Amino acid sequence: MKRILISGGAGFIGSNLTIKLVEKGYVVTILDNLSEQIHGKASDSVLYKSVKSISNFIKGDVRNKADWEKAINNQDAIIHLASETGTGQSMYEKEKYTDVNIGGTKNLIDVLKHTNHQIQKVIVASSRAIYGEGKYSCNQHGVSFPDERIESDLLAGRFNPICKVCKTELSLLLTDEQARINPLSHYGDTKHKQEELIMKMGENLKIPTVALRYQNVYGPGQSLSNPYTGILSIFSTRMLNGNYVDIYEDGKESRDFVFINDVVDATILALENKNANHQYFNVGSGVGTTVEEVAKMLKAKYKSNVDLVISGKFRIGDIRHNIADLTKAKQLLGFEPKVDFAAGISKFVEWVLTQEVQKDKYDESIKELKDKGLIK
Repeated sequence: MKRILISGGAGFIGSNLTIKLVEKGYVVTILDNLSEQIHGKASDSVLYKSVKSISNFIKGDVRNKADWEKAINNQDAIIHLASETGTGQSMYEKEKYTDVNIGGTKNLIDVLKHTNHQIQKVIVASSRAIYGEGKYSCNQHGVSFPDERIESDLLAGRFNPICKVCKTELSLLLTDEQARINPLSHYGDTKHKQEELIMKMGENLKIPTVALRYQNVYGPGQSLSNPYTGILSIFSTRMLNGNYVDIYEDGKESRDFVFINDVVDATILALENKNANHQYFNVGSGVGTTVEEVAKMLKAKYKSNVDLVISGKFRIGDIRHNIADLTKAKQLLGFEPKVDFAAGISKFVEWVLTQEVQKDKYDESIKELKDKGLIK
């Protein structure tokens, strides 16, 4: 398999993946609509410019079946990355997220069903958002998969998930692929459906398929102007504009931040390894970092004087923690993350400081969420 189609290939993950695949001798075709939210108004964004000369670029939309038909011609495999992302925005832009994430995937499947093609493998980018809060433990009642946190608890500053039975705080466990699927946002819902559609298609059409459940991907190249996703980018743009950073809850909520190079490596392993066929894999670092820690590290590296405000606010649909169990990916793919967060954030900051400071659109995005009742 040397001819690879990447939907969303001009995005953050897609562009880095394209560069690495081309270095390895693959021929890459990209299907991308150059979304303004990611690329800005310019038709030659940094991400697009990094791949347009090394790939066969098709400007098109996954919501258009004809674009899929054109793109899959003479391809050996598909890496389906094209997606609307952003937990908060998904809660009030439901139709758009459904049309792109689910409708776009249905179009791909329909084309694979009804046209002649040479596709030998399909990889879909899923998300840790499908797990919701993920896996925890109660000292008295064992393993627990908590539901969405109760608003009255959050308003009272009780942020940690609690046991459904005894109402005591739960202890965090690593979330493995067998954990309960329990998305708490519309984004998570659409990613789960997208994953289900692709995996079922693989069974029905006898095409090997793989679902990669990415954690919080970060690194050089991610959008610094998109205020809806990527807290490293959001915090960086705030600091470089001299604006305070609003840290939600008590700042102790944590995420599994995985460096872009590790995500690219995991994706290529899934492409090249037959052990991946018809399997689901977590792709993360396996280590949690709190949001407060992220803000403090960025402030130190930028030598910024802005205030870090732990506000106690919270966003509907957000989770407290979710850290990936990588056992399966290590055993079947040989995936081992190589870049720890300290090294990765340094690489990210070095890159940010070479870029033009972007307009800070965070306040606009927060007003939208507040107007929709999604921030308390």
